[in-house]
Amino acid sequence: MKKKISVIVPCYNEENSIDELYGRLINVLENDLREYNFEIVFVDDYSKDGTRMKIRQICKNDSRIKAVFNAKNFGFHRNVFECFKYASGDCAFLVFGDLQDPPEMLPDFIKKWEEGCKCVVGQRKKTEEGFVIRQCRKLYYFLINQLGEKKQVQFMNGFGVYDRCFIDVIMQIDEVAPYLKAVISEYGMDLAVVQYEQSIGKRGKSNFNFWRNYDFAMYGLTTSTKLLMRVSTFLGIFVAFICMLFAIFVFVRKIVLWDAYPLGTASLTIGVFFLGSVQLFFIGVLGEYILNINERIAKKPRIVVGEKINF
Repeated sequence: MKKKISVIVPCYNEENSIDELYGRLINVLENDLREYNFEIVFVDDYSKDGTRMKIRQICKNDSRIKAVFNAKNFGFHRNVFECFKYASGDCAFLVFGDLQDPPEMLPDFIKKWEEGCKCVVGQRKKTEEGFVIRQCRKLYYFLINQLGEKKQVQFMNGFGVYDRCFIDVIMQIDEVAPYLKAVISEYGMDLAVVQYEQSIGKRGKSNFNFWRNYDFAMYGLTTSTKLLMRVSTFLGIFVAFICMLFAIFVFVRKIVLWDAYPLGTASLTIGVFFLGSVQLFFIGVLGEYILNINERIAKKPRIVVGEKINF
């Protein structure tokens, strides 16, 4: 009996790439992977352009293609994770609708999967990102791998092939917006990494501006490590100890040399501003953790589906 590959495609405003992606996927599946059955599932997160119209036409012409249209836009994390729910095959191939990641990598991933790897992920060795963005990503992965309890694959967005046993495990996760990179680092069994070169997306302007990238980075840090909060605790103790020593020093010097601090403005100002800056910084860190906790424990549906086609 032939094994089945489920291709899952998260989409949002991809009207410029959907037709080409479909054509390239069909070419790979029908020519390079003829010994497998397959299905392709487009999961659209309430696109504002003509993406849904093009997906409807593809589904009308090819019954092997399925579509899920979300009732509203629920965000990148939630939509990507929910895509695995619609995979009925022996493995799932996650590829994004903007064509930054080449679908022609699928045979390489399948080869690793057939060798026994349960998770085969792509790692970008070259991108078209600017120097500043790339350095920020390097800093993010450095912090994650230094502070986190589980190492994450650098420059990985989830593009890859995942075995059915891995999918069954992660479907038990009851969070509203699981962070896929952290999930892979924690539950990824027999993980294999395949390097590739990422190209410019067909969408044009990226959906990921500075604030969205910052949001993802902080979500990843607060999901993957508890160390930031522990650092704040120990640093608070250290600063309090230093301030106590400084206060004793000032008190003794004031007793011995009464005129040494006629007004005390300098020491007071330095102390207040220093402690204030430390407090504000770690209140911000605490706030990020609280936001993360609020997002993860909220008991609400991950996605509300508006329409399904060819299921």
